[in-house]
Amino acid sequence: MAVPKRKVSKARRDKRRSNVWKLDAPALAACQKCGQLKAPHKVCPNCGTYDGKTVIEVEA
Repeated sequence: MAVPKRKVSKARRDKRRSNVWKLDAPALAACQKCGQLKAPHKVCPNCGTYDGKTVIEVEA
C-alpha cells in the first residue's frame, strides 16, 4: 500500500536522526600507582604499570 510522501516533516525526521551522530567521550580510568588518567585495560603511559605491576620501564 502506498505511503504519503510527506507524512513526517523534515524537521521531525531530522530530529529523530540527529542522535545517531553523537559521539561518546572516551572512557578514562585513574592509574592505581600514579593517579594519571589512562584508557582502561591499558598500560599507564606515565609510569608503565598495569594492574599494580610494573610492565614496562619508562624513562624519567
